Amino acid sequence: MSSDIFRTMNAGYAQVMYEQYLRDPDSVDEGWRELFENGVRGLEPAPPPVAAPPGSAPSAPVAVSAAEPQAIATAMSVVKAFRTHGHLGARLDPLGSEPAGDPAYDPASVGLTEEAMRRIPASLLRIAVPGATFADALPHLVATYCGTMAYEKEHIASHEERVWLRHVIEVGAHRKALAPDEKKRLLSRLTAVEALEHFLHKAYLGHKRFSIEGLDVTVPMLDLLIELAAAAGARTVVIGMAHRGRLNVLAHVVNLPYETIFAEFEGGRNVEETLAPEGGTGDVKYHHGAEGVHRTATGPVTVTLSPNPSHLEAVNPVVEGRARAVQTDRRGLEAPHDGTVAVPVLIHGDAAFAGQGVVAETFNLARLAGYATGGTIHLIGNNQVGFTTDPKEARSTDYSSDLAKGFDVPIIHVNADDPEACLSAVRLAMMYRNTFHGDVVIDLVGYRRHGHNEGDEPSYTQPVMVERIQRTPTVRQRYAAQLAREGVLDAAWAEAEAEAAYRRLADIQQALKASLRGGQGEEPQRISAQAAPEPETAVPAGLLALLNAELLAVPEGFTVNPKLAKQLERRREALGPAGGIEWAHAEALALASLLVEGTPIRLTGQDTERGTFSQRHLVLHDASDGRRYAPIRHLARARAPFELHNSPLSEFACLGFEYGYAAAAPEALVVWEAQFGDFANGAEVIVDQFIIAGLAKWGQTSRLTLLLPHGYEGQGPEHSSARLERFLALGAEGNIGVANCTTPAQYFHLLRRQARHAVMRPLVIMTPKSLLRLPQATSRLSDLAGGAFRPVLEDPEAAGRRDAVTRLVLCSGKVYYDVQNSPARAAAPHVAVGRVELLYPFPAAEVGALVTRYPRLAEVVWVQEEPRNMGARKFVLPKLRDLAPAAVAIRDVSRPERSSPAEGYPAAHAAEQARIVREALEP
Repeated sequence: MSSDIFRTMNAGYAQVMYEQYLRDPDSVDEGWRELFENGVRGLEPAPPPVAAPPGSAPSAPVAVSAAEPQAIATAMSVVKAFRTHGHLGARLDPLGSEPAGDPAYDPASVGLTEEAMRRIPASLLRIAVPGATFADALPHLVATYCGTMAYEKEHIASHEERVWLRHVIEVGAHRKALAPDEKKRLLSRLTAVEALEHFLHKAYLGHKRFSIEGLDVTVPMLDLLIELAAAAGARTVVIGMAHRGRLNVLAHVVNLPYETIFAEFEGGRNVEETLAPEGGTGDVKYHHGAEGVHRTATGPVTVTLSPNPSHLEAVNPVVEGRARAVQTDRRGLEAPHDGTVAVPVLIHGDAAFAGQGVVAETFNLARLAGYATGGTIHLIGNNQVGFTTDPKEARSTDYSSDLAKGFDVPIIHVNADDPEACLSAVRLAMMYRNTFHGDVVIDLVGYRRHGHNEGDEPSYTQPVMVERIQRTPTVRQRYAAQLAREGVLDAAWAEAEAEAAYRRLADIQQALKASLRGGQGEEPQRISAQAAPEPETAVPAGLLALLNAELLAVPEGFTVNPKLAKQLERRREALGPAGGIEWAHAEALALASLLVEGTPIRLTGQDTERGTFSQRHLVLHDASDGRRYAPIRHLARARAPFELHNSPLSEFACLGFEYGYAAAAPEALVVWEAQFGDFANGAEVIVDQFIIAGLAKWGQTSRLTLLLPHGYEGQGPEHSSARLERFLALGAEGNIGVANCTTPAQYFHLLRRQARHAVMRPLVIMTPKSLLRLPQATSRLSDLAGGAFRPVLEDPEAAGRRDAVTRLVLCSGKVYYDVQNSPARAAAPHVAVGRVELLYPFPAAEVGALVTRYPRLAEVVWVQEEPRNMGARKFVLPKLRDLAPAAVAIRDVSRPERSSPAEGYPAAHAAEQARIVREALEP
């Protein structure tokens, strides 16, 4: 609506429309809404103006005549420009570059004179900065929106949030004038940060440490964040960050002893306390995580810094999962989630924030019921360069933070060399989180005093920037000079404190060196698979029958889809003497039995509630009104909660989230399912760096279980292989388990074993597709009520004719049924078909025992559906050669070596499957 409305509006009608707008903004026409939202209070009784600061002389507002509505409308456009584009004029760069600015917030550019501005009461503009007239308010708008702190908030869809942010920012509720003692403490904190960097630079010249210098204020910002989090009820803060500044955060935020950090530079192996895990290969010093206690005015807070690989931003979803696990109370049946209990904090690099896709994936989790953590504080450590790449080459946006706008996240930009403004940014971020429980981004604009690392020469690629940095005092020096000008302290005192901090570090290092003299370095140890008794996985038949009945029960009046009802009813019959327990049925019974025993479970994945192949149906939807009901959440005997969520269509962030959750909740069985097995390719960084290597690098493991649908049914290259070969190549030192079961009972016992085993390790299960409903691939109640998971299964048909067997076919997964159900199978009595259900750790003893059962054995043949360069072949064949007697030949049958996992044409697929079966059974 244009400003012409002032010339024609009826004052009473305008008042009515405004009052209606206040009750419900969406109830008025868009033109009225835009007018009111952008700053007009028009004809309403004006509240008392905000008091001007002491000593100022506000102009007396001059009565506005009917001829001046255009000036009011223009003033409102200037206010809107400040709120929307004021950040373009903010002085955010510690290196002194001029801001771009925007003419829209310059009154002169829209024809507003000083006299006109003095005639406009500020109360008409709905601004909260001090001043009786627009002329009085203008300097405060400039200071608020174009100082060393700036804001982007007008992109947010929520009217309530925009109005709240405008008010808080303009009244300065987040800005706090520090008392002299508080200013001294802030300087002391900056002094400690700088002293550690200077000491490490001199004492360990040439060592990489990825200095925090240029973003030193990160540490006092984290101090305040933790303090405010504690005041809001948090008892845990979970931090994720890349390498830059990590050592300083470990020392000063996590409170890791200096000795522990120095020990990493000294070599660490013969030092009692280091960051490396016992028995592991360890990691570089700036990747390690740690946990410590941070003292606050309201009590101690546990601070966890998650370990992180060099894959920038990969830790983001891991931190979110950790925080969610801490926030979730798994002691009862409902698993209530309280976002105030723990605060996730992610410290990003400017280039990585804009460049890495997992950042967007993680943002997308923030408001989802199964993944929300009550709001994450994102801090971009903005060096204004990515390694050697300038921002204009690294992103297509003005700010590195612009991605966050797409997720309705407020953004606070702040100059890293204004420490007090930086603390104000933290206060605003925490105020927003506490009020709206959403994410906030703080864009901390600083620089990198050295190169990408301390051995790098940045002047090769950024000579002008480097020259500016060399001329720029450190933030400690700047703040000390500021406090000296304010009369808070003497400049000599500040320098003496800096020297004392440095000397203290030198003394600690010398004491450490003295303790190391004469010590012998130890040989690196190996992580080995720990021996532990096998847990009981059988469940009494009576209990299974009771659980089965409860899993099929729905509330009175709930209408199950008639087609689905018939499928579910078969599960009732399957416990009878005829058997017929299918995979999803066995899975539901396994999970239900664990809940009864007190094991919390979290199952997530793409379409997991129903199941990709319409097999699971743990959540039912009323056919008439869409109501949801999950029988597994209403078990009478359950002693633990069951979390079940469909995930967004994301692998990297979702698997990272579940890894973090599992690492923080060792008592729980956390299960992630891919829609198809090869979709896990999108999460390969999480698999390689966290799940596989986390134990050796950081001593971190879990019960995380991956369900990856795998099997060749002619669905093409992308829906056949879960890339079994990758997981087998990555298995070492007992770090994971890899299985490919052939019966529902085996799957039942394996899931229960994973939850109950004393030794925690991640487990990767190649789950079936066509076998889900194959009549031959079913189990009986007695299979679940007795026995245990067996790593190797003998051919039941060959057990009575072992003397006739000359060929032992070994296989894993679905191909067993292709061979066993072939018409040619009956004509091959010389063949026994054994199944290797557990591929890693390889069951050498069980396979060896199977081989010795056949006295006339001439050959062992490994049979697989996958190409020769994929699947288990390369992993299994060397082990078979080691196990088999010299007289027994070892060979394989598989698809030829291929670059693509499977054929795209059904006819070609069928021909290959037939050939594999024929060669496995031929005389």
